[in-house]
Amino acid sequence: MPNNKHKNRGNKNKEVTMMPPNEKGTPIQDYEDDEIEEMQEADLKKLIRTLRSSQKQILELQKSLMDKIENLSPENEILRRNQNETKQLVQQETMIVTRNHNEVKNSIDQMKNTIESLTNRMGEGEERISDLEDREQERIQSDQRKEEEIRNLKHIIRNLQDTIKKTNIRVLGVPEGMEREKGLEGLFSEILAENFPGLEKDREILVQEAHRTPNKHDQKRSSPQHVVIKLSTVKHKEKILKCAREKHQITLRGCPIRLTADFSSETLQARREWRDIAQVLREKNCQPRILYPAKLSFVNGEIKTFHSKQKLKEFVATRPALRRCLKMCYTQKHRNTVINMKEGKGRKPHSKRSQGIQSIY
Repeated sequence: MPNNKHKNRGNKNKEVTMMPPNEKGTPIQDYEDDEIEEMQEADLKKLIRTLRSSQKQILELQKSLMDKIENLSPENEILRRNQNETKQLVQQETMIVTRNHNEVKNSIDQMKNTIESLTNRMGEGEERISDLEDREQERIQSDQRKEEEIRNLKHIIRNLQDTIKKTNIRVLGVPEGMEREKGLEGLFSEILAENFPGLEKDREILVQEAHRTPNKHDQKRSSPQHVVIKLSTVKHKEKILKCAREKHQITLRGCPIRLTADFSSETLQARREWRDIAQVLREKNCQPRILYPAKLSFVNGEIKTFHSKQKLKEFVATRPALRRCLKMCYTQKHRNTVINMKEGKGRKPHSKRSQGIQSIY
């Protein structure tokens, strides 16, 4: 009995040490073995009641915890399901973003390739343009050289034609068919005898060739073909033309004719362009002359000779007084021509000649 009692006391001691706090929240007193032996039965009963009350509280607490756990389980399930859904959405969005990123990257790579291709094509285009510009420049230079060569050739041909025609006299206004009796050489001798009796006796004047030529300068006119007389020397040609200028009126069997030097069409056009300028200078007493083949000479303090209108324009620019005179004479002449045209007394001025005079000043 004492041993059992002692054993029970040990068990009680263990139970007492494991008891939870009492209702008042104070810790259960920890009894020593000697104190437990001295405890009375009333105290043991009290201790047992306290242990039962604590056990009941523990069961209630356990039940409350289990209820809370059961209540938390659906919430955990909802949270777990939401977490899984969120995870799936994140994965889907990640896949979409990854796919879009790859597409953007591919697009950027394609754009880079396209830009690189365009850059290369632009480089090739610039090289081609540069080559074309070089070729165009070469072509322009070649055309300029060709034009210069053409001008030189035309000038050479013009000089050759003028040289060949240097001894020629062109007779205008001879009716066609009149040469049937004596021939053109005989008609020329008749012209000299009728107009220049002194020259007709000059036996040094020899006609080498005579022929008719169409009027190339104005083919619409119904005038007869010109007669070209080729003399042996230039001296005889100048002598005859000088006499013709002095007489002013040349006839053949009573029909008026004209004797002029025979020039190439280009030289003849150049001489025509000098005529109105020479007339204006003649009105200012500058003593102008149109020299062979197409040069203008006049007196302005000293004798000046010009081969082209550009040279004359440069000279006139340095002579304000001469420039004013040319402008004044041209304006007055143009005004008189317009008045005469309105009155029916004149004809329309030649546009190229008028522009030639106006271009000088």
